[in-house]
Amino acid sequence: MSDTPKDVPFRGGGFRPRRVRGVGLAVFVVLIALIEWGTRTGWISNLTLPRPSAVLETFRNLIETGLLWKHMLPSLSRLAVGSALGISAGVAAGVMIGLFSLVRAGMVPLVAALFPIPKIALLPLFVIWFGIDEGSKYALIALGTFTPTVVATYGAVDNVDRTLIRMGQSFGLSWASIVRKIVLPGALPGILSGLRVSIAIGIILLVAAEMLGAQYGIGAYILEAGSLYDLERLFAGVVILSGLGVLTSGVIGWVERRVLAWRV
Repeated sequence: MSDTPKDVPFRGGGFRPRRVRGVGLAVFVVLIALIEWGTRTGWISNLTLPRPSAVLETFRNLIETGLLWKHMLPSLSRLAVGSALGISAGVAAGVMIGLFSLVRAGMVPLVAALFPIPKIALLPLFVIWFGIDEGSKYALIALGTFTPTVVATYGAVDNVDRTLIRMGQSFGLSWASIVRKIVLPGALPGILSGLRVSIAIGIILLVAAEMLGAQYGIGAYILEAGSLYDLERLFAGVVILSGLGVLTSGVIGWVERRVLAWRV
């Protein structure tokens, strides 16, 4: 018999998600091919859905004329500034709620009151407060990303294993060390998961904000295309938004793989 030790597989390994490359892309390709076939054969009316090939041609024209970046850069700037303000404030508030009972007692009812309000309904109010320019757009996106980030963050802090905290206390770790070495790393997976929802909400509010008083931006582009019933341009704008969502989700996934490698 060989004395070479054998690796024992981790029991829960079957529940660990594995990266399977190419499946997501294949789903998109098949779906687009079906729509292309349906629109060419008349099974799908061109008044309902445009041909994907026509949308691709419109997208190519956007790139060649430079209009893509004229609309993309303002949108990216608004999304970045507004989301950075809302998410940073939301993470800070969520951590404070999770750590301090007095802050929880004061903040949770306020967040619960703000969370269900449709933020788009507040856009006219923000225009009155901050003007029709960039300030109202930043404020709308910041508020829209703030509330889900707060909820995700303090929920993640609450879900940190209390046994680990008690273990740290038994070893004589200071309060700050427990927060820095146990609470924050333990809450990070939940916080990053919440960011996916927050940024998705930020993209939705970005479009709404740009449909009011914006000359350039993806929302302004979609509004103009819709008013002209130009389905190719309208769906090109939708594709851009979809790509922006996939890109931000991919960036968060990349961050998760780097900072949460200890979960493997």
